[in-house]
Amino acid sequence: MKRKSPVVILVALLALSANTFAQSTDPVMMTINGKPVLKSEFEYIYNKNNSNNSLDKKTLEEYVDLFVNFKLKVEEAKTQGIDTTKSFITELAGYRSQLTKPYLTDSKVDDATLREAYDRSKEDVDVSHILIRIPQNATPADTLKAWNDINAIWKRVQKEDFAKVAKEKSQDQSAEQNSGHISWISAFRTVYPFETVAYNTPVGSISKPVRTAFGYHVLKVHARRNSLGEVLVAHIMIFTSKGEDAVNKKAKISIDSIYQRIKAGDDFGTLASKHSMDKGSSVKNGELPWFGTGRMVPEFETAAFALKNKGDYSEPIQSSYGWHILKLIDRKGLASYDELKADLERKIKRDERANRGQQAFLAKSRTDNNYQVDAAKLNEFYKAATSHKISDSIFITEVAKLDKPLLSFAGKKYSQADFAKYLKKNNSSDKTIASEVINEKLDAFVDAELLTYEDTQLEKKYDDFRNLMQEYHDGILLFEVSNREVWDKASKDTQGLSKYFKAHKDTYNKWDKPHYKGRVILCKDKETFDAAQKIVKKSTPDSIEKYLRVRLNDSIQHVKVEKGLYVPGDNKVVDNQFFKTKDTYVPTKEYPYAFIVGKPISKPEDYSDVRGSVTADYQEFLEKEWIKMLRAKYPVKVNDDILKTVKKN
Repeated sequence: MKRKSPVVILVALLALSANTFAQSTDPVMMTINGKPVLKSEFEYIYNKNNSNNSLDKKTLEEYVDLFVNFKLKVEEAKTQGIDTTKSFITELAGYRSQLTKPYLTDSKVDDATLREAYDRSKEDVDVSHILIRIPQNATPADTLKAWNDINAIWKRVQKEDFAKVAKEKSQDQSAEQNSGHISWISAFRTVYPFETVAYNTPVGSISKPVRTAFGYHVLKVHARRNSLGEVLVAHIMIFTSKGEDAVNKKAKISIDSIYQRIKAGDDFGTLASKHSMDKGSSVKNGELPWFGTGRMVPEFETAAFALKNKGDYSEPIQSSYGWHILKLIDRKGLASYDELKADLERKIKRDERANRGQQAFLAKSRTDNNYQVDAAKLNEFYKAATSHKISDSIFITEVAKLDKPLLSFAGKKYSQADFAKYLKKNNSSDKTIASEVINEKLDAFVDAELLTYEDTQLEKKYDDFRNLMQEYHDGILLFEVSNREVWDKASKDTQGLSKYFKAHKDTYNKWDKPHYKGRVILCKDKETFDAAQKIVKKSTPDSIEKYLRVRLNDSIQHVKVEKGLYVPGDNKVVDNQFFKTKDTYVPTKEYPYAFIVGKPISKPEDYSDVRGSVTADYQEFLEKEWIKMLRAKYPVKVNDDILKTVKKN
């Protein structure tokens, strides 16, 4: 017999040791139909349902019974195949998709991004910039030229006046009027790379060139100040037009006239609604939404924040849009971090910083999972991309022939062919340099594969995620099987309800109030009323609705019938005609004539008279019978020694 080598024996011992350790740290606490339930799962559910906020706490022994019943129902749902249905799989996948998000990102980076946004909101930065645009479909030569141009400008502004160079060189259309001066900005008022450089550049300094979606920028920071918060103002506006002197003179006369009327005591809101040319706000007496720094043109913003007291109004001020008179309605400082957190999260989701947490998570995942790429094999893609764009069919055809190992992580290997298939489906890019395009696509490919892999590892890595997913899994099954076996079954089983009612009739015989069982018949006119009464007298109780509908209703509903079991206060017609209450009955215009047909009853005649109570009791009966059947059907074994070690929070 061939002897095993020492290495094989050592590996086997290590595997056995690891398995033994896993069992000792999370032992099997019970089996249901031979399937193990780990201590951690029971402990998680038990403590969750017996927290300090629980209204109905259970002892450990009481909860074991409840837990076993719960697991038996889940086992029955699996036996019935509910866990294989499309609806179950789709619903569980939807829950899982929501639950995975916090685990597939670096929460510390996400928190830091939120805090950074809030801290920046505390300060405003007065900034100017010079922009050199990069065309949307820029060639490498275009990008290089823009880079050289911005660097030449950066060297000039070290010695020359920034505003002068901005007016001369900046490709921002507003530079001709404002010499590059943007004025005060705050968080989220510009694209994220621009904002970051603005906040990281000292007052009086000029930044190094920074690239954004618009091109290359050089920034100069003039000043910083504490946030002014937000203001709520109303305004009266008269438009002006560039180059039309006669129109502009008329606008100035109009705004001055309105200003004099305000000074004389005329109501600001009334004047705004009548004379303001800003139709969006004039219908609200001139009121605008709350705004803070960087939301309005500088002249308007300056005038708004200069108003100190509620009710103060400005002299006429001119902006690039026309003449304005402003009135301060209210102002508020920056809210607390907790108050703004939800709003900041929404803004970040729409911003370039949205994926910082996930990118940090993926960077760590690459390291943790030993990500490696073969540079020589990747270079074959670079070569193919130098001759053709990746969107060209010739490029796709060429790289489809490649099939050597390209990259690996976590023991998973990917070939050049795998990457080529990805490029075929994702071949658009705003970059033009071949290596940049390939690297961008490779990063996206690896990120997608890493996220998929990390998603599959969540149950192994995080006990709370595994337990939560198990809870959702079992919860969906519990609902579906309980609906089949108890809830829906009880509500539809009329024979069972009737039988149960008759067997427990004495339980439902006690009524605190008199009841009237019958119908309320509403008629459109006196003729219908008379005819309906005659029909009712000749009809059996079960045929009243049918005969009234067939004989009296056509395209118009001349008569309506309401059937029920009534106590005082349930129906005004019954109150008036049977219970003789003091409240005066006022007929409706649509159905002014009404009468009732039925009888008073002192106790229920059949289950329908107390359907709600009977159904609830019948469901409880079915539940108990079902549990008896399940306990007989599926064997249950509880390890009492392990049960004694359950920790209570």
